[in-house]
Amino acid sequence: MSLALDANATEPLRPDARAAVLGALDLPGNPSSVHAEGRAARRALEDARGSLAKRFGARPQDVVFTAGGTEANALAIRGLAGDRRILAGATEHPAVLRAAPDAALLPVRPDGTIDLGALDATLAAGGPALVCLMAANNETGVLHPIEAAAEICRRHGALLHVDAVQAAGRVALPAGADSIALSGHKLGGPKGAGALLLRPGLDVAPLIAGGGQERGRRGGTEPLPAIAGFAAAAEAATEPTAARLAPIRDAIEAALAGEALFPGRLAPRLPNTTSILLPGVPAETQVIALDLAGVRVSAGSACSSGKVAASHVLAAMGLGADAGCAIRVSLPWNTPDDAAPRFIEAWRRMRDRVRPRAA
Repeated sequence: MSLALDANATEPLRPDARAAVLGALDLPGNPSSVHAEGRAARRALEDARGSLAKRFGARPQDVVFTAGGTEANALAIRGLAGDRRILAGATEHPAVLRAAPDAALLPVRPDGTIDLGALDATLAAGGPALVCLMAANNETGVLHPIEAAAEICRRHGALLHVDAVQAAGRVALPAGADSIALSGHKLGGPKGAGALLLRPGLDVAPLIAGGGQERGRRGGTEPLPAIAGFAAAAEAATEPTAARLAPIRDAIEAALAGEALFPGRLAPRLPNTTSILLPGVPAETQVIALDLAGVRVSAGSACSSGKVAASHVLAAMGLGADAGCAIRVSLPWNTPDDAAPRFIEAWRRMRDRVRPRAA
């Protein structure tokens, strides 16, 4: 039986989310219609909005539904930047870096966490800014010190946007952000729904103009089944549930400690994520060999059109030529208890095939 360990690309659909999607499919009305069927759909939409707001500490009116995390990030960046200069962590997801191609990149420390001194100095040297920092890195699982960064941003009058796509449902979301991006399928919901959470009193101009949906902040009829599944998945994805994955991850790292490197291991991380670097062996070779053995992992972001290249995340951490030699193992919510020994055995077989030991 295959072993799927690529949750940071997408979590398996949770049963609660599946049930919510099927229930919403039975509501034929448009949430913007005023007749009975439309009102029923609107109630379901607002119930989902209220559930997400409560789950992540926001007000319902500050939850803007989007098509996913990429759109939520773009909406925040283009809707909040205005005349502000944009600063982004060097290890941000491509969804952020491509939405702000002219952003000044903030360095990270060798453990992958943001250099707070550099953030402070960069903000002090210029005018108003929008700072973009991810709560958790999608490749290494490294958690940035968001609350400390938020305090620095407040001192300098900067806004802080946080990409919490990987963090939500796995660790408690940090306080202090002005906006937060979420994605439903990273929580175990269906693909096609995400959200931007705004600080009270903050608003964004829409990327997509339309009929005034989402308080005029995102045009287009809301995809109710996907949103209902998103909300149900968020309720089911709890931090204590995710924490059970850390011992499985740690067992993998302990077993392979003398055979591989683990970028970001010394920093606080997501409980489900490890980056495993095999020096001198391209990540693509490792991913393909493991796939043929029935083990599904990835290398870097899942948003690169199927291409495997050197990781900008690991390069920013100072790994040089080996930045293209790491795979990402990310444990899903339904990881079996025997995942660690099965993965360790498969990894060692792969290692012996792609890099035979000297005679």
